[in-house]
Order: sequence, then structure tokens, then C-alpha cells
Amino acid sequence: MKIKKRRAKHRKTVRPPASGRRPLARLLPSDIEASAEALIGFHQLFADCFQRREQRRWSLFYLCGQLSNLERKTIEAMVLALHSAEANAVRAAQRFMSEGTWDQPKLIEQQQALIADWLGKADGVVIVDGSGFPKQGEYSVGVTPQYCGHLGKVANCQQGVFLVYVSSQGYAFLDERLYMPECWFTPEYQTRWQRCAIPENLPFRTEPQLAVEMITSLVQRARVPFQWVTADETYGKSPCFFEGIDALGKWYLAEVPSDTRVWLRTPAVEPPGPGLLGRRPRLRPRVARNAPRPVELRELIRRLPNTRWRRCTIMEGSKGPVVAEFASMRATSVRDGLPGPRVWVIFRRSLGIEPEEKYFFSNAPTTCSLTTFARVSGLRWPVETALEEGKGEVGMDHYETRTWPGWHGHMAHTFLAHLFLIRLRVLWQKKSCPDYGSSSPTYRTGYRRRSVPITRCVSYSALSTMSQSCSLLFSSQTYLETAQSTFQAPKGQNVEVM
Repeated sequence: MKIKKRRAKHRKTVRPPASGRRPLARLLPSDIEASAEALIGFHQLFADCFQRREQRRWSLFYLCGQLSNLERKTIEAMVLALHSAEANAVRAAQRFMSEGTWDQPKLIEQQQALIADWLGKADGVVIVDGSGFPKQGEYSVGVTPQYCGHLGKVANCQQGVFLVYVSSQGYAFLDERLYMPECWFTPEYQTRWQRCAIPENLPFRTEPQLAVEMITSLVQRARVPFQWVTADETYGKSPCFFEGIDALGKWYLAEVPSDTRVWLRTPAVEPPGPGLLGRRPRLRPRVARNAPRPVELRELIRRLPNTRWRRCTIMEGSKGPVVAEFASMRATSVRDGLPGPRVWVIFRRSLGIEPEEKYFFSNAPTTCSLTTFARVSGLRWPVETALEEGKGEVGMDHYETRTWPGWHGHMAHTFLAHLFLIRLRVLWQKKSCPDYGSSSPTYRTGYRRRSVPITRCVSYSALSTMSQSCSLLFSSQTYLETAQSTFQAPKGQNVEVM
């Protein structure tokens, strides 16, 4: 009877994970302790990004707070739960995140090196997506009324642009940029600009331009292997996005609006010259008068015969394979009213009475197969899953900092916390789950489901029980010094013991 009472009392005191989901796997006390040791070894890989010892300790503390089981992972809640009820400690943690001079770009670069070592594959895909962060006040950096995808409406929020890497080994955040609305570059925002510690020489960039900037950095570093870049309509509407990716020698598959126009055949172009019958001379080239007009994609899809459509399995969903019909053709894009480059136009429609239709552009070679397009088009879920996990598991949207350095510092640590969970999941999967062996790619016609993909077997919510280990990590200096590392640094990187 006493045992039943103790168990009932224990069930009442155990808090649910921050994501609200029940764990799918039970962790032994030894597993929790091993995860704490692994976190120390993982964080030591980034020790040279911090100038002083106290910065390294506050950084580890912040990771512990993000990996803990706190309902609201703000700095004050972290300090009260993992450190002590001291006002000075709260202010010290806030200063570290908002005013710290540690090297955030280097931390992102070293994290990308780990992703290349742990998840890198030659056929890797970089996914571009944006995410909004609702805010109540008007003094946070970059906040203004704008469309927030998180709420599905225009609201007072910040907007971030994110890169996520996906391969057969898993997925992880690569980089981020905070979108600064155009109104923030007006004189009315000068006071807020200085208060938020925004760099003085920061130029205005659209979201597609920020995405190209990040991908250009990836190509220049030449560490993360990838060939494809995928994006939604926000980026598919921008010609500069297509031109930027094409100039880097990468292949894009971007969703475009249904009213996008194309020519089936490239029309003739008349160069600038004198006008007819004494009219003003033409200063710009124009499409020949006898050329056919471009056709909208939503009109073009109605002309496709049934023989052009092919049914493909694009991904393995939680309720079984996700199947859609695909068709493709070559066409000439429209750029400023003139013929642009020849591209692939890919049509996708779901099955059912009222099918959902989507349209894509791609600059892939003419030899690229329809099954390849189907596979890449189904790789949008990792960015949505990563953002959901970031906000549900490691407090991606729980920050309260208002400054430029604070926002980027919080996102950098969010990426580290998420990558750490990804790494643990892969390691535990290899340790505890059977080897299913190789299986047929899910995008092939006639694919039969054989097993659950390795990257989706273990729930992140199982890792929320690390809160006790996180408290032990930061409060015990002896534990910090004696823990054994289970992570290895990339080649050529020295690790400094904290």
C-alpha cells in the first residue's frame, strides 16, 4: 500500500515535457548522467568562441536552461531553477546574452563543421524558411506589424530567416538572419536602432537576399556538402533568389505562385532602336510583337493530358506514405517582361476529390528525373519540424532580449541545443534500436514501407528529463572537471577544457 502511495505521489510531482508530448522511450539514471557528461564534451568543442572563463560557464548554463524541463525558458526562470535566487546572477546572465563580446559568427561556423562531420552527405539539401516571433512591445530589434506565419496573420512580430540542412543522417539548423523591416532604416527609428545595438553599417536586405547571403557563405566555406536548395513561395517570387543560387552552381527547387507566367518556347526579342513613324526611340529591348504571350501556370496545368502525370511517393508520413501526382516540362521564365533562363516547371497535385496544386521552378540539368524532383519536393518537412522542435523543446521563442546581439546569441545557443539533441538521438538510436538495414528510397514508384526512418524513431521529449542533470552540471564544479567527453572535435580544432 505504501508503495502505491509513493508511486501516485511521484506521478503528481513529475512535470510533463516542455513540448507537451509524452516520451516514447524511458531513460535510465545512467542515461541521464551520460547525457550530462556528453553535454559538457559537446560544449567544450566551442570553448575558443569565448574570451573568458565566465563567458564559457554562462554559455553552458544557458544550454542547460534550454535543455531543462522548464515551462518558460527565460533567463530569470533559468537562474531561479538552475543557479540561485540572486538578482546579481540574473543580471549577469542577461549581460552575457545581450552585451557579451563572445564570437557568435565563429560559433555558427564551428557548428556547421560539426554538422558536416555528423550529417554531411554529397546529396544533402539546404532548406530556406522564415519564422515569426510575436512581440507585445515596440522596442525589440526588428519588431513591426508584418505577416507572422506562426499566427497566420499580420501581427506585431520579429521575422527570422533560417537555413536547415537535411540528409539521410538527419537534419539540423545551419544559420540564421534577423530580417530588418525597411521602416527601421528611417530617421524615426534612429533612437531604437542605437538602443538595440544594431551595427551602423547594416544595409537593408529582403528575406530572399538574406537567404542568398547565408548560402553564399556556406559555399565559400566549402565545408557543408549539398547540391539542392529548396524554398517556399516567399523566395520563389524573387528573381534575385533564383539568380543568386544559380550563380553559386547549386540547384534550386522553389515553390512559385500559381499566377507565375512562362513561355513554352523562348520568344524573339527586339533590341533597342529607332521608333516607327517618328516615335520616340526604344531605350530597352522588348519581346517581338508577333511573339505569343506568356501563359500562367494555373492555366498551363489544365492543358496537361493525363498521360503526363506520374504518381510518386514523396515522403514517409506518420500515417503511411504520402503520395502525389507529378508532371514536368521545360519552359522559359519571365524576367522584367523579357525572356529569362530556361527552367524546369514541376507540377504537383495531391490525390482526392479536390486536389491541392503546387508549382515549382528548378534550374536542375535537363537529365534530372521526375522522381528526383518528387524526392526533393518532399523534403520541406525537416525545416517545419526543426522550427517546431526549437520552439517546443529548447525555448527558441522564449527569449526576452531586445538587442541585436541578444537575438543572435539566443539563436546560436538554440541551434547548439537542437544539434545536441539530434546527436544524442542518433547515438542512442544506434545503441538501443535494431538495425533495419537499407531500404528502398521513398520516392520510387511502387515503394513498400519497410521500417520507420532512423531519424524519427526516438522522441525529443524523452530528453526533457535532463533538467536534474542540467542543475548538477552548472552547480558542481567538480563534476565539470571530471566528466568524460563523448564528442570529438572536427579535424584541426583544439578543445580547451573549461
